[in-house]
Parts: sequence; structure tokens; C-alpha cells
Amino acid sequence: MSCTILFATCAIAQVDATDPNRPHRQHEHEHEHEQKQYTCPMHPEVVMDHPGNCPKCGMKLVPKKAETEAKLKGDARESRDMHQHHGDEAMPPESHQIHAPQGHESHDMSQMQMSMQSSVNIADPMSRESSGTAWVPDSTPMYGRMFMFGEDMLMLHGAIFPRYTNVSTRRGDDRIDAPNWIMGMYSHPFGQNTQIGGRLMMSLDPLTEGGRGYPLLFQTGETWHDQPLHDRQHPHDLFDEFSISFSQKFDSDLSAYFYFGYPGEPALGPPAFMHRLSAMDDPDAPISHHWQDSTHITFGVATLGAQWRNVKIEGSIFTGREPDENRYDFDRPRFDSFSGRISWNLTRNLALQFSHGYIKSPEALHPETKVHRTTASAIYSQPLGPDRNWSNTFVWGQNNATDEGKTQSFLIESNYQRGRDTIYARWERVEKSGHELVLDPVDESSIFPVSGYTIGYVRDLSHGKGLDIGLGTQFTINDRPDSLDRYYGDDLGYAFQFFLRIRPSVHSHEAHSYSEDAVAGMQK
Repeated sequence: MSCTILFATCAIAQVDATDPNRPHRQHEHEHEHEQKQYTCPMHPEVVMDHPGNCPKCGMKLVPKKAETEAKLKGDARESRDMHQHHGDEAMPPESHQIHAPQGHESHDMSQMQMSMQSSVNIADPMSRESSGTAWVPDSTPMYGRMFMFGEDMLMLHGAIFPRYTNVSTRRGDDRIDAPNWIMGMYSHPFGQNTQIGGRLMMSLDPLTEGGRGYPLLFQTGETWHDQPLHDRQHPHDLFDEFSISFSQKFDSDLSAYFYFGYPGEPALGPPAFMHRLSAMDDPDAPISHHWQDSTHITFGVATLGAQWRNVKIEGSIFTGREPDENRYDFDRPRFDSFSGRISWNLTRNLALQFSHGYIKSPEALHPETKVHRTTASAIYSQPLGPDRNWSNTFVWGQNNATDEGKTQSFLIESNYQRGRDTIYARWERVEKSGHELVLDPVDESSIFPVSGYTIGYVRDLSHGKGLDIGLGTQFTINDRPDSLDRYYGDDLGYAFQFFLRIRPSVHSHEAHSYSEDAVAGMQK
């Protein structure tokens, strides 16, 4: 009898535990149903009632609760920073700690964080990645479209500038063209600490610009029909980067990587101009390009780097010869030049670098020439709020070339973007020889300081919807010594242009992370 009673009691308890019609169980069931919503960490407007991938970027959806907790953590971090700013340093660190989501949600969030790493070095955030192995500030907005394939990441970005440009003086010209480039970055992690990456960058400049390139007063470098180009920016090759990288993180502070490009970019100079946010809306290359960042297309590069926290030391061997006139082929690798660079991201908003390189025989017309190039730069990017940012760059570059000695270059760029509106400016001063400017033999050995002052404005017609299409204009005044009037005429040197700027919209993750950077900037 006692066994029968015990069995009946257990059966009743089991029915009671599984009966969804009882009031308190019904409440728990409804609460559980409410939690079955999933969202994309990068696109919070995407909400589904089942797990899967984001239709916009392909990233794995996470439970809505995890997304909410992540937001609460961000708000708490911002509140903590504000308390510290107002003298709340006495609070113990434990009082600010918030525990991470557990189990499946924690795995999803860690996967999201892994997917946002640089394709060059798994220890770096993706926002730090720029051209080659160069760094920009961690707070830099990313303009691109990201796709996730499991743990593999693909980021696409680029720009095209259909335009009319008009350059004055006897050496000027006017034309309709469209400078452009497109780039893909791919990464595949092997666990938490190892990664391989790849990049492909291409340009249709050989079609849109032709062999002579576009008019740009005082610009020099490279050749066309075996003659040196002057007052024109050369077109970029069809293949501008085709590189692979391998990175290893040894602990939370120490990492290393190997980078190989054919073509690629050695560890020399600041990030190439089209990859700097301060220059991203300007269709023109700097006239100081061949004193600062002209090695960004080099056919044969191998770089080895070591990183401790936010400091990186790297060295490269590479081909010194500039790309030839055939813009569709792969030039012969030589590996006859070398460089070294130290980079330091002092804060999330500031990136510093100093570099030196030996470039053997960069000019095909003068193979005996050798150049020692030294550069230093500072890039500052300050998020100011949702869809607002201010970016600035200072670059100094020096060439010590055979038969010419040392010549200097200076550049300052600034770009302020607020919603659909962007205003930007560039000032630069370069010392160029008569040989560089292709002057008469009597002036070939003389050095001439030339300058450019540019201001521009872009208004986005389409903004933040996956593709930003902006209508822009810019005006440049060029200054020169009077001794160059015999070549350029007596009139003021100036240029103006009207253009469309077409590029991917800013990656939406940045819109949700601005507050931490803005608070940090205000604290300073």
C-alpha cells in the first residue's frame, strides 16, 4: 500500500510540474515565449523570432536579451567614465564590474567580437586597419559592407568619383574622368589566437584616366611613353594589392604577424591617402605623394611585425622600382629595398608613426637613383556624436635622393562630417627639383618650393542606406616662386572640380559605439 501511495504522489507531482495551464506556469511559458527573439549585433533593427543569419551582413543572430545586456554594459561603462571624470575615483573596481552573459549568449557575443578583428593581425580591432599594415585610430568609422560566413569575415569597400576637373596655367588641362578603387578584406580564424587574412584591391584607373592620368598642378612621378609625367597624377594599376597575412596572438598583450603582397605596401610612411578618413572625400592625390606614401603599390613586399599592446615595430623588404607604364600586368619583383616603422596608437583617437626606408632605383628613366625616405605622421579622429566625426592628419616626409640631396614635404588634412554634410581641407608644401618638374636643363638642379591649398564640400543625396552618393565641389589655389612663371605663366594657379562621390555607407557598428569615444574626447 505504501508503494502505491508513493507512486501516486510522484505522478501527481509530475503532472503538476508539466501542466502549462496552471497560472504560475502559464506566466513562465509566456515569459519564455517573449524571449525568443533574435537580433543582429551590427543591425539592431533586424529582429526575428527564430535563430539564423542577418539578411544585411550575414552575421549570426543573437538572442535579444544578449543584445540588451550588451547595451546595458555600454551604458554602465559610459556612466563609470562620467563618474571618474567628476572625481569618483574612490569607488572600488569591483563596484563597476558587470558579468558577461553566460552560456550560448556569451558564445554568440564572443563570435561577434572575433569577427570584428583586423584581417592583418588578429590582436587588432578592424577599425584600426588601413592600407598595408599601417594603422589609423581605433575610433575611425569604417565605410564598407561586411559579410559573415560562419567565423569567416569579408569586408568590401571602395569609392568612385565621376567628375569634371579644370586646372589653370599653361601646364593645366580640363577633362571628365572618374578616379576609383575597390577593395576586399578577408579573414579566417583558427581558434581564438591564430588567423590568416587576405586582401585584393583593384582600380579601373587605366580605363577611366588613361595612360597620362589626370591633371594636377605640380604633381610628379612615374612615366608615360618613356617620358616623365609632370603636372598630372599617374593612374593606378589594375591590381593595387594582392596580399596574404598570418597572425598569432601569444597572450593578451603580445602578438606577431607576417604579411606578403604582390603587389602590396611596405612598412614605410602613413596610410595611403585614399585610406585616410581625412582625405577620403578628396578626389585628388596629394602633390607630396612621392615624399610620403607612394610605395602603397609595390610589386613584391614581405613584412614581419611584432606588437606589444598598442605599440608595433615592423620591417619590410620590397621592390624599389615604381610600377611601369603597363597598368594591367604584374611587374618583376626585385626585393632590393628595405624599410622599418614604429607605430603607436597612443589613445583610441590618435595614431602616430615614424618610418625610414631605402628605395633602390625607383625611376626606370634614371636607374642609378637611390632614395632614403623618412616620414612621420599623426592622425587624430574624434567621434562627436551619432553620424558625426572629425578627422585630421599631419604628415612630414623627406627624400634624400642621389644628386638632389634632402627635400622636405609637409601636409595637413582635415575632414568634418555631420550627417549628410562634409567639409574638408588640405594644405601641403613640397620642395621639388627642376628635374622632378621636368624643367629646362638650366633649372634641373634647382629646388622649388610649391604649395597647394584645397577646400571642398560634399552633400550626400543618399546617406546611410548602404550606399552614400554625394554631390561635391572643391577649389584649390597653388602657390609657386616667381622663377617658375616662365613655365606656368603669370596667372594664378588654381583648379576647381564638380563631382559625385559614391562609396558604401559607414558600417553601422560605429553608430552604436560613438558614445565611449565622445566621452573620452570630452574628458581630455
